[in-house]
Amino acid sequence: MKIYTRGGDDGSTGLYGGDRVSKADPRVDAYGSVDELNAVLGWARAAGPSESVDAILGASQDTCFRLGAWLASAPGKDPGVPRVNDDDVTTLETAIDALEDQLEPLKNFILPGGSEQGARLHVARTICRRAERAIVELTGEDAAAVEGVAIRWVNRLSDLLFVQARFENQRSGSTEVPWKPRGA
Repeated sequence: MKIYTRGGDDGSTGLYGGDRVSKADPRVDAYGSVDELNAVLGWARAAGPSESVDAILGASQDTCFRLGAWLASAPGKDPGVPRVNDDDVTTLETAIDALEDQLEPLKNFILPGGSEQGARLHVARTICRRAERAIVELTGEDAAAVEGVAIRWVNRLSDLLFVQARFENQRSGSTEVPWKPRGA
C-alpha cells in the first residue's frame, strides 16, 4: 500500500465510511488534534518517565486512538473500536489522586518547565487542552459526533498531565517556579 493517494490534493479528506470533507472541517480539526496529542504523549514517554507515569501515558495513547477513530468516522458509521467510557475517566482520576498524594499542595500558579520530562508533559497538557477545545467545537457543529464522556476524558487527561509534570519534576529534583506577575 502506498503512503500517498493523491486523494487529498484538492483539500479534502476521507472519513471512515467513505464521506469526503474539507480538511478545514471541525471534525478533521478534532481528530487531528487528538492525533497530535497522541504523538506528544509518545514524545513524553520517550523522555523516560517513571514506570507508573509511563503506563498511564501508554494507556492514554490507546484511548486517543479509540477516540480518534470515532471522531474520524462518518455520521452513523462504527469504526469497530470501543468508545471512550466512564471506566477510562475513572482510570485517570485514580492516577491523579495517587500522584497528588505524593505532592505538596499548590499554593499559587507555577511556570511550565522543570525537567525534560516535566516540560514535555506540560507541552502535552497544552495540546490536550487544544484537542478538548476542538472536540467541544465539533460538538457545537454536530452534537451526535461526540459523547459527553469523551469530553470528560480529555478534560481529565489534561489534569493528569499537569499532575504528572509536577510529579516528574519532583522526582528529578527540579524546583517548581511560582509565577510572580511583573511589577507585583
